[in-house]
Amino acid sequence: MTAVTVLGTGIMGAGMAANLAKAGLDTTVWNRSPEKAHPLADAGARVAEDPAEAVSGADVIVTMLFDADSVAEVMQRALPAAKAGATWVQTATVGLEGTDRLAALAGEHGVAFVDAPVLGTRQPAEAGQLVVLAGGPQEVRKAVAPVFGAIGSRTVWVGEKPGDGHRLKLVANSWVLSLVTATGQAVALAQALGVDPQQWLDSIAGGPLDSGYAQLKGKAMIAEEFPAAFALDGAVKDSGLIAEALAGNGVSDQLMTAMHDRFAEAAARGHADEDMAAVLHGFRQK
Repeated sequence: MTAVTVLGTGIMGAGMAANLAKAGLDTTVWNRSPEKAHPLADAGARVAEDPAEAVSGADVIVTMLFDADSVAEVMQRALPAAKAGATWVQTATVGLEGTDRLAALAGEHGVAFVDAPVLGTRQPAEAGQLVVLAGGPQEVRKAVAPVFGAIGSRTVWVGEKPGDGHRLKLVANSWVLSLVTATGQAVALAQALGVDPQQWLDSIAGGPLDSGYAQLKGKAMIAEEFPAAFALDGAVKDSGLIAEALAGNGVSDQLMTAMHDRFAEAAARGHADEDMAAVLHGFRQK
């Protein structure tokens, strides 16, 4: 039986860990805030007190933390305890430079590294329906297959190098964040003009301009109900990483930088922990 450890049991990691345990994998979890990890004991996971203890018997170590710095800090504590032959699956969105930095850290400790950011939010994570965008060598793919099968509906092997998965993830997230900000702008404009924004959603419904995601986020914006499926502070981080990738590869970052500013403005107004649909507040001038 594959022994797997999940470091980070927040919005995404909790659902991933629960599905690993449900699939019959020997699952251990750790989180910086222990109260977020303890409920996973009911799902059959062991709750560890520190990262080193958590990874000591793991065949596969999964990280789902906030950013490159938090992943590096935790793994510097954990990797000395990793057993020979362990594979580190890095699923958080940390950017291209961050991925290179973490892959180098894995190499320093003789641990195989798979760059595997995921597409999906809280609900797909809880349902085991994430899409895994993976970059890693052929020789470790069999070892990680049970993990990917438990957390995702499918796996896209983009390439064999660290960063291959992340390149596709940044492209996908650029589209998702663009759709959310465009929806927020349309809702805010409708409200400012005295138009019912639901009429706008109804007017595009079922046609070539429609989008299930626009309908979902637009309804949340109209109701101003923002339970976090993907938190606004994550959108601030990811839009910054995408802007860096654009500028660093000869593509204009102006549009993404403008979106980043709207996410950041909404976060500054007190909505950082709410769903990214709260970007609506970044468009309002009052």
